[in-house]
Amino acid sequence: MTVKKGLTSLVNATPDFSNQNLENAVNELKIGWVAKTFTLDTAITTNNVLTDTQKNNARLSINNHPHLNIGRYMNDMLVHTSSILDGSIIPGDPAITETADNGQGTFIEILQLVQGLQNTIPELYGVPAGELSRDVNDHMGTLNNKFLETEDSSNPVFTSLAESISFINNKAIATDTLYQTALTNLITFVDGVVGDSTDFQQTLNTFVAAVATAATNFNTALASEPYLTKRTLLIADNEAVDVQVALEKANVSTLRTYTETLLDNSAFVGLAEDPQLRTLMTRISQNTNWITYFNDYEKNQANLNPIYTTDSDSDKAGVIDAVLRDQGLPDVLDFVDLKAVANKAKKDARIDTANYDRYTVEQQITDACKQLSITTTNRSIYNQSESLLDNLNLRDRAIIAEQLDLNEDADTLS
Repeated sequence: MTVKKGLTSLVNATPDFSNQNLENAVNELKIGWVAKTFTLDTAITTNNVLTDTQKNNARLSINNHPHLNIGRYMNDMLVHTSSILDGSIIPGDPAITETADNGQGTFIEILQLVQGLQNTIPELYGVPAGELSRDVNDHMGTLNNKFLETEDSSNPVFTSLAESISFINNKAIATDTLYQTALTNLITFVDGVVGDSTDFQQTLNTFVAAVATAATNFNTALASEPYLTKRTLLIADNEAVDVQVALEKANVSTLRTYTETLLDNSAFVGLAEDPQLRTLMTRISQNTNWITYFNDYEKNQANLNPIYTTDSDSDKAGVIDAVLRDQGLPDVLDFVDLKAVANKAKKDARIDTANYDRYTVEQQITDACKQLSITTTNRSIYNQSESLLDNLNLRDRAIIAEQLDLNEDADTLS
């Protein structure tokens, strides 16, 4: 049921979704050399003179120690989150001309598709969407404060980054200063270019190489304590961001096709109720798993029975007892009642009762014992009857246990 309080106010306003909270957190990291990596990456990216090839080559060369080039991967992350919010991460089909956006995705579509996965995946796979790396944070964790909070006692990624950056910056390492100088020189050059010239590329290469060399020297200076621990954290935090962004890009960009595949599979399974369609699909499918599923469908369906459903292994004995009671078993309690025991034995599928009408009750019990490998030698008919009844009652229990296992097997996703 929809909550109505505040609903009118909500629909009369726009949500103004943005990544501002994330950007504010990123801004807190812009100190010392890190601030200049942001400035340089932005300068290169937005420059109107450099070609795409020159930009890409320059960004690649100065990213030889990406854990130090924090501005680069943070800017990439912000661009990524913007592409989720405006839906451009799902680019659509350029061949479509009927609409202005060519079928580009939208944020609400992304939200709805992710919500759908939270229901569809457990139905088809029997596990939460997160176990297939498809929950909300696997699609939009960067926007959902994944790097600003944790569920355990460890520091969030941004907290760890801020502490490491501040520690190193406060030490005023000489190689840090030289790295910042090289960054500033390249920023000044990029901001100052107004057009290509004969020595343009050579000059650009020189400044880029100087940044790369300074980064290497800075990184080397951090290779021993008290800096090594902080450098290790910088590397781990860089990897955490890169891995998360890569996961989100892969997941969100394929949301449509992934969801469509799951829905198609659900639809095919729904058709399995029709025996003719089931036969058709087994004949035209080239996939062994599909053929097996539809060929075994009727048998497995017959094995499904809610009365055999248990919550855990410890419940099985209780379910068996309950089913036995519902079926009126054990139906013979007194082994002294030889006729009742003999009649129960006649119903056991393991016993061949041919010509039993010619046998006395005592002979029927003895023969049943022999067929079930129950010792009769030097044993009274009542001893035989007692052992036979115990065996028959255990058989009743084993049959229920077998049906329970068949139900569990048919009801277990595989």
